[in-house]
Amino acid sequence: MPNTKEVNSLNKTLEELVLISGLSGYETNVKNYLFKQLKNKSLKSTSDVLGNLICTIKGDESLPSIILFAHMDQLGFVVKKIEDDGFIRVERVGGIPEKALASQDIVIVNNKNELVKGIIANKSHHATQPDEKYTVTTIKNLYIDAGFKNKKDVLKNGINIGSPVTYAPYYKTLSNNNVCGSSIDDRAGCAVILSVAGSLLQLKNKPTVHIVFSVQEEFNLRGVLPVINSLKPDIAIQVDLTLTSDTPDMKDSSDIFLGSGPCISLFSFHGRGTLNGVIPHPSVVEIFEKAAKAKKINLQRSAASGILTDSSYVQFANKGIATIDIGFPMRYSHSSREVCNLNDLIDLKNLIITAINKIDKNFKLTR
Repeated sequence: MPNTKEVNSLNKTLEELVLISGLSGYETNVKNYLFKQLKNKSLKSTSDVLGNLICTIKGDESLPSIILFAHMDQLGFVVKKIEDDGFIRVERVGGIPEKALASQDIVIVNNKNELVKGIIANKSHHATQPDEKYTVTTIKNLYIDAGFKNKKDVLKNGINIGSPVTYAPYYKTLSNNNVCGSSIDDRAGCAVILSVAGSLLQLKNKPTVHIVFSVQEEFNLRGVLPVINSLKPDIAIQVDLTLTSDTPDMKDSSDIFLGSGPCISLFSFHGRGTLNGVIPHPSVVEIFEKAAKAKKINLQRSAASGILTDSSYVQFANKGIATIDIGFPMRYSHSSREVCNLNDLIDLKNLIITAINKIDKNFKLTR
């Protein structure tokens, strides 16, 4: 079991990350936080045109190079129309669940980088008609109430068409080292990789590892591609959530349980109009399975449809990249209250470090 000091440290980092609003395409505040954290570990990092944050930890150049990445953006909205009466209409950015939007707390980032508080309105119950009670209000009919008097008042407060909007940043601890937050996806992945980065400095005979905190995954799944094309890694390890099956509504979906260890994806496929997914490279799968056995970490196995990450596009870059999705169990994806377990995150960190350390001259990239 992870020690209390390690749990508390990770909890602090994750909380700080979750409490930063960073919509896809507007990740700068998240990037600045991660930049400072890397600097505190004596690690240099740079960002590219899109805003990806890149930190290269050099190793044995005769070994396959690795990109270890997680996306730092989150889903949300952009302002698309400001009504004359001061109410605000928005467009979704990413897979926002419309059924969970009414009455949500949100924040709008204004032109001074300030968070303006608001709510997504919900029609008064006393005026709701019988045929409305069991229907989901679609995004085109929803609006934000931030307390403004009129359109002029909205503009005066630095909000305009295109302003980014996210769930109001939120974080709290639950029982048994479970935590709940508004952007666990994928700030938990960022927290894990940040911890891995510091530990990699202590490894000897390691491959070169490019740590990357990527952008726009929730928007188009391709924000990391310029980094891939520039660095040309041999292996790609992506860290993101894995859906659990331990709640009443998910029992038949898989065998993934919160608090039971990190996850490895053996199959993912997005069948809703996007014919893409990841079947991981067998050599990389073997490395992670050996690492889990060596560290006595319970490695949960996932095979799921309806899932898509930027790995799906990464694997086809350049001459082809040996790719794998490694994850942490998470409940209630894309809602404003996602839940994960800190022990799982620490085991995931140890798993990744051990797996990277097992990549040696005997590792085979060909199938």
